[in-house]
Amino acid sequence: MVRGLLWLPLLAVFIGLTWAGWNEYRKVEAYKQWATQFERAKFDIYAALGQQGDHLTWGRPTRSGVVETEHIDLLQVERLWMAVNGQHIDLEQPPDRGRFSLELTLKEGKKKSIPFTDGQIARQWFDFLVREWSLKS
Repeated sequence: MVRGLLWLPLLAVFIGLTWAGWNEYRKVEAYKQWATQFERAKFDIYAALGQQGDHLTWGRPTRSGVVETEHIDLLQVERLWMAVNGQHIDLEQPPDRGRFSLELTLKEGKKKSIPFTDGQIARQWFDFLVREWSLKS
């Protein structure tokens, strides 16, 4: 009986890991359906982002889909930069770690932030948006 009780915490950990994996699988499947409407899209634990023409849409991924979505038109953007932990960064020597984000200032003065977990993906999106934005401006 003592051996059985020793295995009980391991069983609890296994059940927890199984639930966490199933939860992430459902998030990814919901994202895949959401992303079909966009030309370009990205998913990570902080945000899902999609681009269709001049429009960007992003929100928080959940098992039931992307929620708390925000939308902007690239023509509304006045300024665009990358940040790590809320601080502007030098694009020539970006840090390896931190909470990356694309920061946008709209012509009406509002500021928007799109979070990323991976700096390289953030940089690719930044370069893409700068190219698109400069073509529209």
